[in-house]
Amino acid sequence: MGQRRSRYSPEFREAAAKEVVERSRSIADVARDLGVLEQTLGHWVKKYREVHAAGEEELSVSDRARFKELERRVRELEQENEFLGKSAAFFAKKFR
Repeated sequence: MGQRRSRYSPEFREAAAKEVVERSRSIADVARDLGVLEQTLGHWVKKYREVHAAGEEELSVSDRARFKELERRVRELEQENEFLGKSAAFFAKKFR
């Protein structure tokens, strides 16, 4: 049997895993954006969390839920802000 050659660099794998872990994006969303399989990205995320978990302090369930809710709200506000910026540009262009 031949040896399998890695298709993705270690830097790419770490950046993809960071996108999921640090920005709280779903594995499915990031995998779709990067063009990799969800299962593959899931393995990268698992390895990333194992390596980087030593310095992290465990959060309580309520803290984790609150943190997740706040991250969701930030993403929502960023999307609204982007939409408003595009709307303002559209109307500024339209009324010239």
